[in-house]
Amino acid sequence: MNIWEFTLLVWIGSFTAGFVGALTGLGGGVVIVPLLTSVFAVDIRYAVGASLVSVIATSSGAASAYIKQGFTNLRLGMFLEVATTMGALIGAIIAAFISVKALTIVLAVVLLYSAYLSQQPRSEQPESESTDGLVSYLKLNGTCPTPNGLMPYQVHSVPIGFSVMVVAGVISGLLGIGSGAFKVLAMDQAMRLPFKVSTTTSNFMIGVTAAASAGVYLARGYIDPGLSMPVMLGVLPGALLGAKVLVGAKTKVLRIVFSLVLVLMALKMVYNNLLGGI
Repeated sequence: MNIWEFTLLVWIGSFTAGFVGALTGLGGGVVIVPLLTSVFAVDIRYAVGASLVSVIATSSGAASAYIKQGFTNLRLGMFLEVATTMGALIGAIIAAFISVKALTIVLAVVLLYSAYLSQQPRSEQPESESTDGLVSYLKLNGTCPTPNGLMPYQVHSVPIGFSVMVVAGVISGLLGIGSGAFKVLAMDQAMRLPFKVSTTTSNFMIGVTAAASAGVYLARGYIDPGLSMPVMLGVLPGALLGAKVLVGAKTKVLRIVFSLVLVLMALKMVYNNLLGGI
């Protein structure tokens, strides 16, 4: 395989990753890392470095479109990002004292159960006013576009959502995986936001987290321009296309795609850490 063939194949894979990442709110990294390591035999450290670039590109491309369309809850996203950052620091500190294999089994089970939960029917209609004082104080409630006009929604269970975000950050710091799955689930299941608001706000948040991590990988020399460039150029248009498709997509279809990606993530984690795969 010559350099042009390699670049073209990486671009196609990255385009797909950006599309899926924008639709589900998980970021393109869940596809990029296994693609680069398993198919192209790229060193895992350089694959993660390119993945971080892809997540930033996904977030930048999709988030700008989602904000313009009125889906993303910026106030909620910035508030929850504090929890994720705290969790990432905790995860980095305790990483040396935790059995990664044991943690992998737990997380795989959690992801599979989360995939099941995301398929349970839940009304997307406006709910009663939230009684959480933090919601009113921080002005976290919002509206999202629907075919019938703007629909107001209420944010619930902020302490629970904040706690899940801390856990998401810890997991990200421990295993080096994207925590978009847990961010979406926290907002969808605990905080009871419309699913499109959950995925779009997650897309906005993952870019902030990835930008901080990318600086570390850049300083260590693990971001290769020759690899990261076709990844970024593929992910960005894929994310923009995903953002356009999401607007008209049915919530049920989005939940199915989200669940399938969660199952694949769980299987990949078990394979990588327990069976010695890459």
